[in-house]
Amino acid sequence: MTDDDFLLLNPGPVPVREEVLAAMSEPMVSHRSADFEAVYERAQDGLDYVFEHSDPDGESTSSGGTSLILNGTATMGMEAAVANLVGESDEVVSLVNGKFGRRFARIAERHTDEVYRVEADWGESVDVANVEAAVSEQTALVTMVHNETSTGLLNPAETVGEIAAEHDARFVVDGVTSIGGDEFRIDDWNVDVALTDAQKAIETPPGVSAMYLTDGVEEHVDGESAPFYEDLDWHLRKADQHQTPFTSAVPLFRALAVAVEGIESETMPTRIARHRRQSAAFREGFVGMGLDLFANPEGPSELSNTVTAIALPDSVRGDAADFFDAVAERNVSISGGQAHLGGEIFRVSNMGSLPDEQILRGVRTVGEAMTDAGVDVDLAVGIAAAEERLE
Repeated sequence: MTDDDFLLLNPGPVPVREEVLAAMSEPMVSHRSADFEAVYERAQDGLDYVFEHSDPDGESTSSGGTSLILNGTATMGMEAAVANLVGESDEVVSLVNGKFGRRFARIAERHTDEVYRVEADWGESVDVANVEAAVSEQTALVTMVHNETSTGLLNPAETVGEIAAEHDARFVVDGVTSIGGDEFRIDDWNVDVALTDAQKAIETPPGVSAMYLTDGVEEHVDGESAPFYEDLDWHLRKADQHQTPFTSAVPLFRALAVAVEGIESETMPTRIARHRRQSAAFREGFVGMGLDLFANPEGPSELSNTVTAIALPDSVRGDAADFFDAVAERNVSISGGQAHLGGEIFRVSNMGSLPDEQILRGVRTVGEAMTDAGVDVDLAVGIAAAEERLE
């Protein structure tokens, strides 16, 4: 139906810049060579910048910590954080209002029987009063997802971090779809461990992830309590030598180094502003054509600045194959809902370095596909609303 280039709007993996892909094709070297150590150091330095300067004004957000690169996606980082900080009798409080909050809780439940979930309907704000009631002096760890990829909701990390700090609990935050694209303040939010994934706003192919451990949390790490592959004591020792404990995915580390250097060149303030503007254009474009946002930002949560979730209209809900097929026919890829939200919503991402015209193409594609699926939308109004926001 279209000769347009393929456009990936999934909330991960995201489009990757040519220079990042080119770095992966360089001749292979040993992961124990000086050449690789130089790559690791570049990647680590760039990650330090991203973790420590994710502030709209470019100010430092951390008084000190260590970036680690993991040979696995962010789920490995989630498990490593829990396994190294939680003993079998320790208490964990997990906030759950989406798929990845639930994943954090499930991981914790494999390491201790004392896991308490503070739950809300997916797409709804967690009640802070319930968090305050759940966290106690016995709580060793609090887990939360900052930007819930499954629903397009930005959760209140600052407020939850204050509660954790009041009870001297470690605070581990999944920043998988916020870090690299939105504000993330490690010190101000009392974050002890922050996690992100290379395939999201960091703009690297899938396969590696990153973790930032603040200086104060290292004394609480017990690598021997973790799976052999996820011993963070070991990872920290090897990171001092610009290596990983085990064989590294050399091409992906090269790609990551180039990607984070590109982010630093753009600067985080510029990047944050661009992501916020483009996500607003997606929202206003879809709402302008007559569609409804899925996530409900009432309460302490806000709408995501990197992932937009839209409720499917009643006429296609539950069986949206025609709609998704019409999107694919236009050489565009978007995501449906996860778990029980399958057939209920669709999701698009503006993570990475998308030009504004691709945001408009995404809005236009969804509007045309809705029309093909028999949904009455006002595409012209939607496009105009998105254009106005982008301008």
